[in-house]
Amino acid sequence: MSDEKGDMPEKVPLRDMNGTDGNYNPLQEVGGPPPENGGKENHTTAPLQEVPEGEDLPDRGSWGRRMDFIVACMGYAIGIGNIWRFPYLCYKNGGGAFLVPYVIALICCGVPSFFMEASIGQMLSLGGLGIWKLCPLFKGVGYAALVMSFWLNVWYIVVVAWALLYLFKSFTVELPWIHCDHEWNSELCSDNYTLRDNTSRSPSEDFWKSFVLEETSGIEESGSMRWPLVFTLMLAWIVCYFCIWKGVKWTGKVVYFTALYPYVMLFILLIRGLTLEGAWQGIVYYIRPDFSRLGDSRVWLDAVTQIFFSYGVGLGSLVALGSYNKFDNNVHRDSLIVACINSGTSFFAGFVIFSTLGHLAHVQKQDIENVARSGPGLAFVAYPAAIAQLPISPMWACFFFSMFFFVGLDSQFCCMEGFFTACTDEWPKYLRKHKEIFIAVICLISYLIGLSMVTQGGIYVFELFNTYSASGTSLLFLMFFQTIGVAWCYGVNRFYGNLEDMLGFRPYIWWKICWVVLTPIICVGVFLFSLIQYKPLTYEGYKYPPWGYALGWILSMSTMICIPVYMIYIILVTEGSISERLKKVTTPVWSRQDIDRGIGVPEAQHQYPYQSYPPPSYANAVGGKQPADV
Repeated sequence: MSDEKGDMPEKVPLRDMNGTDGNYNPLQEVGGPPPENGGKENHTTAPLQEVPEGEDLPDRGSWGRRMDFIVACMGYAIGIGNIWRFPYLCYKNGGGAFLVPYVIALICCGVPSFFMEASIGQMLSLGGLGIWKLCPLFKGVGYAALVMSFWLNVWYIVVVAWALLYLFKSFTVELPWIHCDHEWNSELCSDNYTLRDNTSRSPSEDFWKSFVLEETSGIEESGSMRWPLVFTLMLAWIVCYFCIWKGVKWTGKVVYFTALYPYVMLFILLIRGLTLEGAWQGIVYYIRPDFSRLGDSRVWLDAVTQIFFSYGVGLGSLVALGSYNKFDNNVHRDSLIVACINSGTSFFAGFVIFSTLGHLAHVQKQDIENVARSGPGLAFVAYPAAIAQLPISPMWACFFFSMFFFVGLDSQFCCMEGFFTACTDEWPKYLRKHKEIFIAVICLISYLIGLSMVTQGGIYVFELFNTYSASGTSLLFLMFFQTIGVAWCYGVNRFYGNLEDMLGFRPYIWWKICWVVLTPIICVGVFLFSLIQYKPLTYEGYKYPPWGYALGWILSMSTMICIPVYMIYIILVTEGSISERLKKVTTPVWSRQDIDRGIGVPEAQHQYPYQSYPPPSYANAVGGKQPADV
C-alpha cells in the first residue's frame, strides 16, 4: 500500500441518505480521531478485517486477459441445459409463445442476477462466502450456495460420464444402438419401426436402459456397479482436477477450447440437420406459437426456473469468476454480452436438435412428440437414434458427444472453481497454500458420493439430486435472500455508488428496479407456486418410496437451512441489545484493502445500514497508484 499521503486529497466527500455532506480521510488509521460529525458515536461498524502480519499467503490469481472472463462465463453459463432442456421446454410450452415468459424472466431475473453476482465478486475480489462482509447477517446465503455448489458438482459430472461412454462407443464401424442383435439387448428391443408397439423399445432406448444404465426396477434395488461408468466418471473427475488445479490463469486458457469448440460442432450439426428429409417439419414444430398456453401458470414456472438453471446464478460461481477481474473492468458490458450469447445459444441449439428430430420422426413415421423427450431421454435416446440415420453415423456421433462432453466439462469446472474460491478466500491461511491437495481431496469425496449414481439403480439417485439438490425451490429460496441481502440490507443506492466507482458511469435504473422489487417478487411468487402445486417426483411412471422423497427433501433443506440457522447464530453471538445486534450484523465489515480501493469507510466514520453514499474514486483514494497488496 502506498504511503505517499501527500499525493492524496485530505478529505473525500461522503453523503448520507438525507444528502448532507460529511468528510473523512479514506486512509485514516484505526482508532484515530473521529471526524467532525457532530460528536456522534459509531455503534454500528464492526472492526476492520486485517490480514495477520507475517502471513505470506500465495497470490489468489487473476485473469490474464479481459476475454478470459467472458469466455469462462460463456463456458459456465452455456451448459447441457441449453442443449437438452430449453428446446424441450420451448415445444412443450407453446413453441414460439414460450419466448414471451422466457424473455420477461430473462430481463427481470436472469440478467440482473448475473450482473449483480459478477460485479460483487469484482468489487471485493472475494468468493461466495467472503462477499457477505457487505451484510454479515446474510452470510448464510454464502454457506447455502457452497453446499448447493457441492451437490451440483457431485451429480452434474455424472452426465459428463455418460457422454464419455457414448463417445468411446462411437469409435466403431457401426454404432451399437442401430440394431438389436447384441448380447445385452433386452427382449423388448425392436428395430422394425413398423411393427413396434407401446411396450417395445427402439435400439437407442434399449442401449440406454440395458447397456449404459442396466436399469433396475426402483431405487430400492441399487444393484451392482456399472464398471464402464465407474471408469468414465473417474476419468471426468481427473480431467476436471487438472483443468483447475493450477488456478484461474490455467483455467482461463482451458476454457478457450472447451467453450468455443461446442459452437463449431453445433454449427456443423445444424448445417447437416437442415439438409435432412423432414428437418423443416421439426423446426416448424419447435417455433410454432401456441399463445393459448400463456394462460397456464406452469409455463411461467418453467420459464423462470430455466433462466436460473441456464444462467447458473446463486451458486457462487459467477462471484468467483468476477473476483478475478481487475477492479475497473467493465463488468456491466461483459454481463450483457454473456447474457445475449447464453440465450442466443439456447435458441440456436433448438434448431440443431429439432431439425434432426424432425428427420427421425419422418424415418420412424411417428409424431415429433413421440420422439422428443426431456432430459437424458432427449440427449441419450432421441439424438443417438437420429444420428444413427445419418450417413457415416459414427463420425457424427463422435462430433456430437465430444461437443456434449466439453459443454458439460466447462460448466463443471467453473462451478468447481466457485466452490474452491469461496473456501480458499474464507480460510486462506489453511487452504491457499495447499490448494492442490484440497482440490484433490474434495474431488475424491465427490467421486465416492457420485458412485451411488453409477450403480444399476443409480438413475433413480441421479433424479433425486437433479430435482432437489440444486434447482427448484431451494434455488429460488437462495436467490430471494441473496437479492434482499444486497439490495435491501447493504443498500441498493450504496451498491450503485460502488458500481459507479468501478465502471466510471452510473448503470441504468432498471437494474435497481429489478433488484429491489421485480426479482424478489418473482422468486417468492414462483417459490410459493411450486409449493402449492407440488407434485412428488416420478421417473417414467415410477413412484419413489417415502424414504426416497425424504432423502430428496434432506438435500433441499441442507442448503435452505443454512440461511436462517446462520442468522440466528450471528445474532446470538453478537454483543449488545437486540437493536444494537441488528445494527452490527447489518453493517459492512470493511478491510484495509477495501478502504484503500475506495469502496469502504473506516471504522471511525459513522455509517448506518441502508446509508447511500458515493464512494471515493479509486484514483483519489490511493493517489492513482495501485496498492501492492490489492
